[in-house]
Amino acid sequence: MDNGTAYGRPAPSYRAELTLVGQGTPMGELLRRYWHPVGLASDATSTPRKVRVLNEDLILFRDGAGKPGLLYPRCAHRGTTLYYGKVEERGIRCCYHGWLYDVEGHCLEQPCEEGGGPRRDNVRQPWYPVEERYGLVFAYLGPPQRKPFLPRYECLEELVTGEFVEADDSSIGSGGAQIVPCNWLQHWENVVDPFHVPILHGSFSGPQFIEQMGLVPKVSFETTPRGVKVTSLRTLADGRVHRRVTEAVCPTLRVVPNPRVARYGRVESIGWVLPIDDTHYRIYVAGRVLEKGELGKYRSKMNGELWRELTEDARQRFPVD
Repeated sequence: MDNGTAYGRPAPSYRAELTLVGQGTPMGELLRRYWHPVGLASDATSTPRKVRVLNEDLILFRDGAGKPGLLYPRCAHRGTTLYYGKVEERGIRCCYHGWLYDVEGHCLEQPCEEGGGPRRDNVRQPWYPVEERYGLVFAYLGPPQRKPFLPRYECLEELVTGEFVEADDSSIGSGGAQIVPCNWLQHWENVVDPFHVPILHGSFSGPQFIEQMGLVPKVSFETTPRGVKVTSLRTLADGRVHRRVTEAVCPTLRVVPNPRVARYGRVESIGWVLPIDDTHYRIYVAGRVLEKGELGKYRSKMNGELWRELTEDARQRFPVD
């Protein structure tokens, strides 16, 4: 008798309270108590940009005074999308009837209304607070009365001569595209999995980093007030021990040392896993560098090529995360 076949297997399930990120869900409400990167500072321009964050569709722009704004996309008047709006000195103007909103959603002009819109002060386009730091635009999507300070990080504040902070939006650490078709938690939990490194990134797809990363480490796990810390020890051929510390910091921060060991010492870069919706995520990274484009060099290569450059046949022979 053929036991253990796939026939009758139960339907796949998931922990909804941990994976779903929309408004009103447990994780969605938790995540809305924190700041999240929603773009590079250079993404906020005079051309409106579509942004999807935590299951919400929004519009990112920068007004003529240099202030970034993040608004709900549908105009409060007739629902026309502000993606087709025109950015001006004081805000963004809807293309349909010309209503003008500032970066905090105040309606400044209603040109088609008698008297220029005497009741325009009663209109507020839904908006979210944003702040710029480390070359990124951060947004807070939670209850206004619970808004925390935007954190600062020592590793990105204390620079030595020649260093500067660079931001990267290529989802370093995802192994593939910028926007990854996968639930955010599936990746974030992988941050503290050190054992796939010597298998997937070492023997299976060929060495993608440096030789010592192909060694199976001796690992210890530790819960901290911030999340989970993993210490991996690798004994080298000359007897020296390579110590590598990785952290998953609640709720979405990833602290992953450069696998090519560019410089020893304190943390070089940190990244944020951004849940786009329930089935997609991306990663933003900020780090101390000595030359422009340095962060992008950390990306894994398979057979000398990036994932996006591989054929389907090559992807099967050289898989990544």
